[in-house]
Amino acid sequence: MRFQITALAALAALLPATTWALPDDAPFARVQTVRPAAVEGNWTKMKMPDGGRTAFASISYMMALDEDWGFGPGVYGAAKGNYGGIFTVGFTGQRRWRLSGDTHLAASLYVGAGGGLSNQQLRFGGGLMLRPELSLRTEVGAWYTGVGISQIRFPSGNVKSGVGLSFSLGRSLGFPSFSPDDAGRPGRATQRTGLGFDEIALTGGFEKPRSASRDRSGNPLTRRIGKAGGELRQYIVDGSWWGIEAAGAAQGGADGYMEVLGNIGQDWALFGTPRLRVGGQLGAGLGGGGTLDTGSGLLLRAGPTLRWLTPWGPSVRLDAGFTYASSGFYSAPYVRAVLAMPLDRSPVAFGDDTSNGIVRVQQLGASVLHLPRVRFKDGRREAVSHLAVNMSREFTPYVYGSALAGSAAAGSAGAYSFGLVGLGLQSDPLWGGLRVGAEWLVGAAGGGGVRVGGGAVTQAELWAQWRIGERLRLRTGLGEFRTMRGSSQSTPVVHIGLNYAFGTLQR
Repeated sequence: MRFQITALAALAALLPATTWALPDDAPFARVQTVRPAAVEGNWTKMKMPDGGRTAFASISYMMALDEDWGFGPGVYGAAKGNYGGIFTVGFTGQRRWRLSGDTHLAASLYVGAGGGLSNQQLRFGGGLMLRPELSLRTEVGAWYTGVGISQIRFPSGNVKSGVGLSFSLGRSLGFPSFSPDDAGRPGRATQRTGLGFDEIALTGGFEKPRSASRDRSGNPLTRRIGKAGGELRQYIVDGSWWGIEAAGAAQGGADGYMEVLGNIGQDWALFGTPRLRVGGQLGAGLGGGGTLDTGSGLLLRAGPTLRWLTPWGPSVRLDAGFTYASSGFYSAPYVRAVLAMPLDRSPVAFGDDTSNGIVRVQQLGASVLHLPRVRFKDGRREAVSHLAVNMSREFTPYVYGSALAGSAAAGSAGAYSFGLVGLGLQSDPLWGGLRVGAEWLVGAAGGGGVRVGGGAVTQAELWAQWRIGERLRLRTGLGEFRTMRGSSQSTPVVHIGLNYAFGTLQR
């Protein structure tokens, strides 16, 4: 029987999204819509102004706005040559034209912000990046491949590629969701809802570089490096998972270091106790910056993990292992603690209690943050504007979790990036759908010559949010951004965000 249930869970994770209609008088909220979505990766070669050659790898998540248009967040990073640490975070808009049953033409524009490895020969300016692309795709089932032409450019700097070939690989998905108006109601679904992840986690830990590790000037790395970040995870079957994590340096003089990795792993019950589990995980991705010599940026990671599933919903994890830059001079053992909050989980079978839950509102959107008095390492103060991806998820009607990741897009702080996670409080809807609230975030930041100490930063904000139709939300906020140690950085923050709201199940 246990084998049958596990097999059903695995099948549910692999099958296309399907919804089951309930009678109109049923007490459960129902999935309102299943929009098409896609996870897409790109590979773009380019020649840098200093004569070297690199390639940018990307991963994007796009959701259909209608039959022709899609939009979603993405990240680009250098993955070839000696340019590890160049990252941008932003959004892609895409228009598709159907040419035949298994081919389509796509025109895309990515608008992001970031940079890295700035010097006299490589200048990213304010950090704004544009990447237009025109590509022809061939579909095989849910997968598609494409070849096209594209260009990468930083308009306020000197980093610019010629028009060249690009390659893409993607997988079509479904985006099932409830109406945000169903928040707080019991709901039922036979597949994961929203983005499809089961957990969101806050990570924090340390790496101790080995004696052979060097910075980009060839000097030994002798200080322990503290890191803070976040992770999204989906469980395929009991104890088996894949996920995406991102982290940055928060201590140890490596501010500006950033990494993005994909993980797979497996754990098993320890001593016959289902809530205490031991296993291992493997990861691969891109990392660099903060003067660490990671070569092309390709990182590999492996190690054991110990996980405790608390009776109250969250889980606590202890990870250890080894990080290795395959083409650079960086390797280090690591240890970190992880606090994971449940988002959803794969239903076991239709009609089982695990298919039921409470509808909670999740939001995904774009943010522009203006910091009028940013202090730089050379002592000057200037205004800097950031472009960021934001995500929030209600845990109760009044408490939510929030994550914010982005980079400088205007000013003179190109190559500055940040990642923040935390909690917020919000009111009931007031007149005209207005809501007010407050949130506190912590995380890591650095690069672009901005003074952030070791890299650990915090941001507090008061905000108001207006409802635009059923799913769009416009938010404005005012707060303060500062370093967590000392007073090396403190500046007001003005935040404007446009978010897409949808209902997901808290099972």
